[in-house]
Amino acid sequence: MRLLSVNLARPRSVGYTNAPGGLTGIDKRPADGPVAVSAPGSGGGSGLAGDVIGDPVFHGGDDQAVYAFAREDLDGWEKALGRELPGGVFGENLTTAGADVSGALIGERWRIGPDTVLEVSCARTPCRTFAGRLGETGILPTERGAGWMKAFTRAAAPGAYLRVAEPGEIRAGDRIEVLHRPDHEVTVSLLFRALTTERSLLPRVLAAGDALASVAREEALKYTAKYAS
Repeated sequence: MRLLSVNLARPRSVGYTNAPGGLTGIDKRPADGPVAVSAPGSGGGSGLAGDVIGDPVFHGGDDQAVYAFAREDLDGWEKALGRELPGGVFGENLTTAGADVSGALIGERWRIGPDTVLEVSCARTPCRTFAGRLGETGILPTERGAGWMKAFTRAAAPGAYLRVAEPGEIRAGDRIEVLHRPDHEVTVSLLFRALTTERSLLPRVLAAGDALASVAREEALKYTAKYAS
C-alpha cells in the first residue's frame, strides 16, 4: 500500500455550498513536496499544513483531520461517469493505492512514511458541496438533481476520515503500513450504511468503542436508546 498523492485545497467561493461566504476547500490538488500533519484540535481545521476547510461546522477537527480515498474507487467512478478523475477531485487529502480504504476498521491505525500515524475514525457522507464540485446532475438519464449523491450513497465506498495519532510529515510515494486492526467488525463501509440507508445497523457500530467519531457515536446511542429492545 502506498500514498499516490497528498492533496491540499485551493480555496474558492462558489454557489453550491452553504458555508459562510460561499468558501469551499473541496478543490484539492497534489502537493509537490512533503506536508506536515498534526491534530487540528476540536475547533475545526485540517490536519494538513496548507489545507483549508471551508465549512468548519461540519468538516475538519480532530475526528475529520484527514480524508483518504482509494485510487481504485476513483477508477471505478471514472468508468461510471465517463471522464477522468484526478487525485484530490473528491476532496480527499490522501489518494491511496492498494488500500481498501472503505473496508478499513474504525480504530485501525496506519503509519504513513517514517513517523506519521493516523487512525480511522469515520466515514465521509456526501453533501451538496460534493455534488456541486463534481458537476453531476445524474448518473442515469432518469436521475436528476440528487442523482450523484444517491449513486455515491448506494456504492457504500465513501472513503475514510482519520484522526492524527502521531504527527509527522508525509509525501507522495510514502508507504502505508497497517499497525493495528481492532477486534471488531465495524468497517468504514458498515458505518456509512448505518448512518445513511441502513439505520438498523447503528447499534452494531458501538462495538468500535472510543475509536468511533463522537458525532457517529452520539447518533448510534440515540438510535439504540430509542429502538433497541
